[in-house]
Amino acid sequence: MTTQKVMLADRPDQYERLGITNEIQPFEDGLRTNPHQRGTFEWWYFDANLSNGTQLVVQFQTKNAAVPNVGLEPIVSIDLTFPDGSTINKNSRFSAAQFSASKEQCDVRVADNHFTGNLHTYSIQATLDDVRVDVTLTGLTDPWRPKTGYTVFGDDESAYFAWLPSVPYGNVTGTYTVDGATTIVTGNGYHDHNWGNVPMSSIFNNWYWGRGAIGPYTFISSYIITEKKYGSAPIPNFMLARDGKVIADDATKVTFTRQNISGDQPTGKPVADITTYDYRDGSSRYVLTYTREKTILRLKFIETLHGIQRLAAHLIGLDGAYLRFSGNLELKHYEGAELVETLDAPGIWELMYLGKVDHSER
Repeated sequence: MTTQKVMLADRPDQYERLGITNEIQPFEDGLRTNPHQRGTFEWWYFDANLSNGTQLVVQFQTKNAAVPNVGLEPIVSIDLTFPDGSTINKNSRFSAAQFSASKEQCDVRVADNHFTGNLHTYSIQATLDDVRVDVTLTGLTDPWRPKTGYTVFGDDESAYFAWLPSVPYGNVTGTYTVDGATTIVTGNGYHDHNWGNVPMSSIFNNWYWGRGAIGPYTFISSYIITEKKYGSAPIPNFMLARDGKVIADDATKVTFTRQNISGDQPTGKPVADITTYDYRDGSSRYVLTYTREKTILRLKFIETLHGIQRLAAHLIGLDGAYLRFSGNLELKHYEGAELVETLDAPGIWELMYLGKVDHSER
């Protein structure tokens, strides 16, 4: 098999073709695809660690990104994980006529639900059945993206996946309501925006992704493995900010490791209990470690499909899965051989598994 090209777009001509610069603009968080076009997908994601110990995730999608070869089929989801480990997972589809989105900035509306903002302050409101979320996210860390934010595939670079962490870290205020009981909350949160023009399963095999805050530091990290036709190439991403300003984001300086890997019985995917990003830049070194304590969400993609879509997915052997974890985050900072500081905090992160399992991971 001939290995095809994959790269993070960072050449001047690529910036020019995309119409962007190093300075992130509000339109980059607006609608970037034609949602009616088959093969494209797009989503706006928010998560929060709340002061009462609850973890909240809200996502607006133009369609199911696992099988995007359809027109506009908007989806809104809400996930709540409570301190006792219990969860509420709501996921609803809407008609194309109930969707609208601005190309100028983030202003996404699905029926009476909205996800709006300007790279700094966001309003996120969603109601699904008896669950309602109404929160405001105010950024404390500048918007960031790795280079252009686009990973491009193939010799003509026509296939792409794009990622914009619009609010790497911010304050959260608002409420959530379950069965008529409203809880006022504060906490910290994150928002990013993703889009692409080919099925993710055709370009990516799997990835780990996480974000969080520890003391004065905020961070985003991911480690992606491409599909075999792209050489199973690893694509690391790492951003570390202190007091809201980025101090480390050169992915070439990151070493990623996984430990204590075992099979997740419900999904059949290999899951690491410990994942580590080791960033070295001259005498400075930062070691970020995620230690899994619970799996708080499991989603098998085929179970989200119905009718002819489910039958087609079964025939092509779709067995992708998404897992979300909670546990401990630890950051160690070294200068030379000296350990300068060790900090830890609770966090949430994910494993997206789109392709077939490489059994050498077990």
